[in-house]
Amino acid sequence: MKYTFKTENTCAQEIEFTIEGNVITNVRFLRGGCPGNLQALPRLVEGMTVEEIEKKLGGIDCAGKGTSCADQLARAVRKAYEESKKSA
Repeated sequence: MKYTFKTENTCAQEIEFTIEGNVITNVRFLRGGCPGNLQALPRLVEGMTVEEIEKKLGGIDCAGKGTSCADQLARAVRKAYEESKKSA
């Protein structure tokens, strides 16, 4: 299932990805952000589970914002996973 997440307090305004079960693929950050980070993060998490992404990226802060693109990705995959369980 393709999922789009609207971010909060980050330069990238949206994250798109595919979730099948609890495995994440095809991550894309849209409309802003640091180009290097936004190329690296999708490569690093390709094929990882929701739990693996949360463990590695959850809680990372960018410039005192209380979140980051990486943290927002961790939040997004958890939200998508919980929503997919409800619709199953």
